[in-house]
Amino acid sequence: MEAFTFAVSTQVDFPIHIKIGSLEGKQKQVPFSVLVKQPELRHIGSAQNPASDLFVTVQIWSDSKPLGVPLQTSYKAFKSSRTWNEWLQVPMSIKDAPLKCQLAITIWDLSPFGGERACGHHIPFGGTTIPLFDEDGKLKYGRQKCKVYRHKAADGFSQTTTPSTPPPKRRNPDVHDPRAPSVEEMELERVEVLIKKHEMGEIPRIDWMDQLVFRQLEKLKMNAEEAARKRAIRLKAEKYTDAEDHAVDGHDVDEDEVDGENFILYVEFPRFDHQIVWSDHHYPPPPISSHPQNAPTNPNSALKPIPEVRFGPGIEGGDSDAVIRIYDPEVGQTGNPCEDKHRRLIRSHRTGIMDRDLKPNPKIRDELNTILSYEPTQDLTAEEKDLVWRFRYYLTREKRALTKFVKSVNWRDVGESHQAVDLLPKWTEIDVDDALELLGPTFDNAAVRTYAVDRLRQADDEELLLYLLQLVQALKYEDHTDSSIEEAAHDSSLANFLISRAVNNFKLGSYLHWYLMVECDDAGPGTLSAQRRLFARVEYYFMVELEQVNPEHRKTLLRQGEMVTVLSKIAKDLRFSRENRLLKIERLKKFLKDPKHDLVHIDPPLPLPLDPDVLVTGCFPDESNVFKSTLSPLHITLKTVDGRKYPILFKVGDDLRQDQLVIQIIMLMDRLLQKENLDLKLTPYRILATNSTAGAVQFIPSTSLSAASNKYKSILAYLQANNPDESEPLGVRKETMDTYIKSCAGYCVITYLLGVGDRHLENLLLAPDGHFFHADFGFILGRDPKPFAPMMKLCSEMVEGMGGTTSPHYLQFKQYCFTAYTTLRKSANLVLNLFSLMVDANIPDIRVEPDKAVLKVKERFHLEMSEEEAIRHFEQLITDSANALSGAVIDMLHGFVQGWRLDVAFFA
Repeated sequence: MEAFTFAVSTQVDFPIHIKIGSLEGKQKQVPFSVLVKQPELRHIGSAQNPASDLFVTVQIWSDSKPLGVPLQTSYKAFKSSRTWNEWLQVPMSIKDAPLKCQLAITIWDLSPFGGERACGHHIPFGGTTIPLFDEDGKLKYGRQKCKVYRHKAADGFSQTTTPSTPPPKRRNPDVHDPRAPSVEEMELERVEVLIKKHEMGEIPRIDWMDQLVFRQLEKLKMNAEEAARKRAIRLKAEKYTDAEDHAVDGHDVDEDEVDGENFILYVEFPRFDHQIVWSDHHYPPPPISSHPQNAPTNPNSALKPIPEVRFGPGIEGGDSDAVIRIYDPEVGQTGNPCEDKHRRLIRSHRTGIMDRDLKPNPKIRDELNTILSYEPTQDLTAEEKDLVWRFRYYLTREKRALTKFVKSVNWRDVGESHQAVDLLPKWTEIDVDDALELLGPTFDNAAVRTYAVDRLRQADDEELLLYLLQLVQALKYEDHTDSSIEEAAHDSSLANFLISRAVNNFKLGSYLHWYLMVECDDAGPGTLSAQRRLFARVEYYFMVELEQVNPEHRKTLLRQGEMVTVLSKIAKDLRFSRENRLLKIERLKKFLKDPKHDLVHIDPPLPLPLDPDVLVTGCFPDESNVFKSTLSPLHITLKTVDGRKYPILFKVGDDLRQDQLVIQIIMLMDRLLQKENLDLKLTPYRILATNSTAGAVQFIPSTSLSAASNKYKSILAYLQANNPDESEPLGVRKETMDTYIKSCAGYCVITYLLGVGDRHLENLLLAPDGHFFHADFGFILGRDPKPFAPMMKLCSEMVEGMGGTTSPHYLQFKQYCFTAYTTLRKSANLVLNLFSLMVDANIPDIRVEPDKAVLKVKERFHLEMSEEEAIRHFEQLITDSANALSGAVIDMLHGFVQGWRLDVAFFA
């Protein structure tokens, strides 16, 4: 037996290639009678020109299923013959190709009218399907001759209807078959086999003889085509005369043979030094999956549980508690395997040494700057991630680039994650807003979160108070499991940081205590029991640390809790009482005067939970009140150590966390504006939710615009009555008018950015000194119970208080609006990051569409606009709001529905 040298397919790590050669054959002209019935046929490319533009698609199939997307040849303009000579690379290696693998090749013709089997503006000219391995399992190589089936798209089915080599038909040797190939055609097939061997080097080359052979081959082709044409004419005549109709000698007649359109497509496969024989992989037995033990424990990650099989009753082993864990390759998988493999291939050759001195050219630098300008909500594409990773050492000097770099790291890759963690300390100091982004729900790596916490350590206590509400929510995104809550709370760098800062600052500790207590009490939809236990464990560690460092602070917090409990009890009793309002007020006064409740005299002075800077020594029972509302909120006037009065509202049955969030954002924006030396005289009153259904609100003596308009006929008259100055043009003290204009501008901008809805004259309040402010933030992020509400509330009463649209005060108001809007746009990332941390905070209007909450805030900043465009946009917004008819109608309807008026504001 001859020695046979070969290689198995599993050893060939080389992509499948196929060369689309040329298309040979003559097309039959469409009869004029057919064109009359089907005029759209004359517009088909091949019907107009025998060398019209065609293109070829190739798709790999196996077992009647496609294994990849189709590949397409590039555009080529033909002159005399349709020859592509183009190599196509299939997205699969030879080592991965199945035995039944085949390539479906379709030639497409152009047709502007489409038609049957059309795909857009192209229809199949013909198709053929060629297997990758022959019947013996050997990989095909060299040039291949494929029969093209006219007007059919190639299919890759196991029993394909477009085989490149048709199966031989059974023939009776004793009977002459008119469909049998002629002598010329058989000679052509024999010569083509020899030509292929010549191309493969199996027949020695003799130049002078080869030229004679090729000339003779052209004549042989012409003779074979003529013989095929004559056979087609004969078959067509027999087709219409045969009694069986479409049958000759009991066999079906091929339509291509009858029509005389025999097209051949020549393709070519790569040649190897040795024959390639198909071989299957030998896979080891799958182990029991252990991924879940090391999988991320973030409660937000939707990982599948460990697959288990339990024996049912009556089955052998069913009486025992035996549980069989089965293998599941998707268990513990958190990413797309294709993307992971692509990233490894892109970054595998880079060890970090070559990248250290890598500098971008001007074009790449512009691309990097564009990426760095993205807001926190914008995701990076795979190409952008690879670009950031490639120039990571160059970007260490750019503080804005850290969050983009962290997004570009594949944290499931051990090597990549180690490199990223080693690079974090070398990065230039980032801003606080970027640190807040790293504590969000999309970053669960402990090293990254620890780095963000280290940056927060540089913020002072006053700055930390501005973000404390969001930092408490960020504890939800710490890495923990249900079985290790204690360890998670104890090992959390964020929790330890908050506790260490709060034990040394009572104001910070007081707010941290109440924020944690609300989360422990929250049992609303979307809140996990594991999260409540985590907050409870953090509160426990905070109290333990407080007992060791400042035991007096812990006693004070306990006294605050007793005070809130007493107020909650009376508020709840009065809310569900069926007594009239006067009797409720008498009960409240009697309750407050009762010595056992320790509310008339509080000794020692107690820091108020609503504002720990305020020390209260008691209350004024006779000045207490119960507002006329379904919740019957309590109005209690407290007495401070300096003898001042501090009125508050206490409500039970209402979740104040949404109002608390809005007030916190207003306080933050007020600080951002003041940093730019812009004091807009805002009045961010205090709100504190003591649990998920109760809380306290600071009461600001003021009147609603509705009450002021009814009593004084106009807002300007109200200001004139409280702050008269005859020397001023409008008769109002200059300081008062300046306060009014600035506060109107500040609240117009801020409430627009937050999408505050349900604005009417009852919740627009005005203090006697000119401070204008909003109350009742039950609708935010663009939600509004009234249809066609304007995006910003600027009613005619507010404009009239400035002297009208022609007044210089109104022009000054617009300038303040423009300055505030452009200033806050510069800090848009900080606001967006704060809202992203509140996505899972059980805020009613955020819970409606949590995935769109941040985007709703972002779209109002209009970060895609330049500063000039933003100013023009806001000017148009002011004009639309001031002239909005819907706002006036809403105010009229609201005033009609209201059956009563209050001279002072209350927060319902």
